Amino acid sequence: MNTAAKLSAYGVALALVAGGAWAAGTAVGPFAGAAGLPGGEDAGHGDAHSGTVAEAARTEEPGGLASSRGGYTLTPTTTTLTPGTTQPFSFRILGPDGAPVTGYDVEHEKRMHLIVVRRDTAGFQHVHPELGADGVWTVPLALPEAGSYRVFADFKPSGGTATTLGVDVAAAGDFRPVDHRPSRVANVDGYQVRLDGDLAPGRSSKVTLTVTKDGRDVTDLQPYLGAYGHLVALRGGDLAYLHVHPDGEPGDGRTAPGPGITFFAEVPSDGLYRLFLDFRHQGKVRTAEFTVATVTTPAQPPAREPGHGGHGGHG
Repeated sequence: MNTAAKLSAYGVALALVAGGAWAAGTAVGPFAGAAGLPGGEDAGHGDAHSGTVAEAARTEEPGGLASSRGGYTLTPTTTTLTPGTTQPFSFRILGPDGAPVTGYDVEHEKRMHLIVVRRDTAGFQHVHPELGADGVWTVPLALPEAGSYRVFADFKPSGGTATTLGVDVAAAGDFRPVDHRPSRVANVDGYQVRLDGDLAPGRSSKVTLTVTKDGRDVTDLQPYLGAYGHLVALRGGDLAYLHVHPDGEPGDGRTAPGPGITFFAEVPSDGLYRLFLDFRHQGKVRTAEFTVATVTTPAQPPAREPGHGGHGGHG
């Protein structure tokens, strides 16, 4: 993993459908001002902009909300899949010249990271497609149940800037959305993962995820994509996505392989977030899921006007 980027967002976006059934389509709206996500497309990824007002407004949006941005376009070969079966999912990234991109830089040990999640944030997957000589990426993909899914492609074209694009695919059938209630403790395959710390909009927030098994600390986590853990946060309403890396990395002489994995993330708005932690232990990658609401920093009291109140005076 690139040490300089260890606190930066992995591709960037945040996606959730907040409230109740987490239904698709309720927009929270674009990010505002400079309180963007660390390492996001607005903070280091960079795009080619026309300079128009419309384009300037778009640059404030996080990655993953559009299928085309900065001259690059995500084009899947199909947008419909059959739920409950494993089948190949293929796509291309078209460059500014309209031709498929075939040159990519390795980021976090892979040239392409694909995040797939249903619109109610169920069925989260983080997979890594293979690139063909013709510029077509392919990966076996199984959508467990019916519904509308968002696919995020996180990549860095050779000589270009890191970019995250998103597109919807559909799995036909009876869709029954899942209601995710607030939770800071996740249980998966006999492991328990606890999330400590709060997400506060507009500033860097420290969160620590602690992994235990059978009541004992797990102190021998294994590196996964150059880190001890990967965290994706999905925000309610606009299907934007944020992927951050932990503070520290394997082999840096200061980061222990568990039980705690610390992250620093900056979220731009109040709301409800879903967090997904990928970690590897005993040769298998597992995903722990959480649902967390932001906290708001108390406002500072207004300064006193000259001549009003204060201590002492002339009598």
